[in-house]
Amino acid sequence: MPKNFLFTSESVSEGHPDKICDQISDTLVDAYLAKDPYSRIAIETFATTNRVIIGGEIRAPEISKSEIENLIRGTVKEIGYEQDGFHWKNLEITNLIHGQSADIAVGVDASGSKDEGAGDQGIMFGYACNETEVLMPAAIYYAHRILHNIMDAVRSGAIRDIGPDAKSQVTLWYENGMPTRAETVLVSIQHKEGMTQKQVRDLIQPYVVKSLPAGWMCKDEKFLVNPTGNFVIGGPDGDAGLTGRKIIVDTYGGAAPHGGGAFSGKDPTKVDRSAAYMARYLAKNVVAAGLATRCTIQIAYAIGVAKPLSLYVNNHKSGVAGEDLVRIIDELVDLTPRGIRTHLGLNRPIYKRTATYGHFGRVPEADGGFSWERTDLAEKLKKLI
Repeated sequence: MPKNFLFTSESVSEGHPDKICDQISDTLVDAYLAKDPYSRIAIETFATTNRVIIGGEIRAPEISKSEIENLIRGTVKEIGYEQDGFHWKNLEITNLIHGQSADIAVGVDASGSKDEGAGDQGIMFGYACNETEVLMPAAIYYAHRILHNIMDAVRSGAIRDIGPDAKSQVTLWYENGMPTRAETVLVSIQHKEGMTQKQVRDLIQPYVVKSLPAGWMCKDEKFLVNPTGNFVIGGPDGDAGLTGRKIIVDTYGGAAPHGGGAFSGKDPTKVDRSAAYMARYLAKNVVAAGLATRCTIQIAYAIGVAKPLSLYVNNHKSGVAGEDLVRIIDELVDLTPRGIRTHLGLNRPIYKRTATYGHFGRVPEADGGFSWERTDLAEKLKKLI
């Protein structure tokens, strides 16, 4: 990596069309897991003007169509959509969910001496670095914080006349490989008809400044708000949404590789989700243990096969050699789908909360939410070096 450079990441709010779909899909994942922690779920959501379509495959206890519809309307209401073009009361909802393929089920199920297999083939990545206290890349961390703080103020009533649809983008200047300040901050945010660009800018600027470290705010001319000048029509009425289209926002903001699989709408037998969480957990613990300042981990699986095909660890020349870390991780952690779900406690209704502001860099919660953000493996890793 160069020592001095600019790097940019983006975030989106809970009212972004794609994020609405992620939240609906994960609301349904939680509903099924609450009925049976071993439910199999793969649900996609599409949203456009006053229309939501859900589809996918499940093997789970029945939830009535009316209850599913109520969950969808409740999620949209909670996000804040009561607009002519997208209103929780007026949505037309189409439910196309059906049973899971028997061919997939037989590969995943444990039977006889065969352990539970991966729900699909794929490669999953995890990453951690020492740029922030939560061991996340700084640009995505601050892009999330900006929108989260603004939307908290909207919900509390501290900011008025702002809609739920928003995007942020943060460009940071790095010196000697570490971030030192914001070069540019961009926020596009939905607003009430008749508001000027300056009025919107003045409303949100204090929340942007407080989201960044002291002295990091960019020059005034590099703080860009609604560059097109107007953002009244938002949400799925302005741009259709789909589950799984914000995978870089969900992970590391482009600072690390991505295997390509989305998370939302999937139960934890899907290694797209569970193995990506485990890879983050391992990378974070490596950095927390002081064994590297940056760590990238890749895990690969084949459908129906329990053991991973490969485990790759890159310390970016910043600590203990990758091959030594592979050996230690193999000793400490069971990377089969069952082993991951057990270690991280993933068979719980903990997923709706992950569908906004990133799946990583969050605080582990008492009910098992964000368990992959724990650093309880760090001391064990150090002892085995």
